[in-house]
Amino acid sequence: MMDEFGLYPREEPFDPFSVMLFKALQVVAFLFFLALLAISPDSKEGKVDSKAEFIITMDWPDNHPDDLDLFVQDPIGNIAWYRHREAGFLTLDRDDRGGANDFILVNGRKIASPIREEIVTVRGIVRGEYTVNVSHFQATTGQPVQATVKVQKLNPTAQVIFDDKVTVDHTGDEKTALRFWLDAEGKVIDVQRRPKSLMETFRNVSRNGADLDPKTGVSMTGDRVPRHE
Repeated sequence: MMDEFGLYPREEPFDPFSVMLFKALQVVAFLFFLALLAISPDSKEGKVDSKAEFIITMDWPDNHPDDLDLFVQDPIGNIAWYRHREAGFLTLDRDDRGGANDFILVNGRKIASPIREEIVTVRGIVRGEYTVNVSHFQATTGQPVQATVKVQKLNPTAQVIFDDKVTVDHTGDEKTALRFWLDAEGKVIDVQRRPKSLMETFRNVSRNGADLDPKTGVSMTGDRVPRHE
């Protein structure tokens, strides 16, 4: 017969244990795949996973030497600003000093950053009125500066509730970008641009002789205009 001379390959001996082991490994792999599907979060289009409820940004022209500041007040009087970066649910995430000291570190070297932007996040919901103001801390050019203020509601999906420009034109100038109202669920129920001074809040504390502002935890005695550190 031909296969006596090795012209046809012979079948390997049947090993039941090897077959059972292979099948068992297949079952384990399949169960592991199902477990991954069970613990993976669903991907939903337009869903924003963020610890913040709102993000408020102010930017002005790149490389501009002037120093602008963002002030945000919540309904119970907390104010986030460069001297008090965390106030209630408000957090000043980025304080930009214009051309004065705007650098980033790259491989241990300071490199001037062209970006001019300040950011405040709102990390919880308090029912009532929020005020967003722009202050011209230092006008080195002597020219008006146009800043863009944007407020975005992040949850459950991203939504821009305000995006407009504000112009300040001298040191100490303060403009209200907007005032917006939230209900108890965090829904925006009104947006206005009626002026409201937040700097006056600090001045009133100083005039009344208070050493400490209970809403900001900052000593204001003798400081008519707040100064950067």
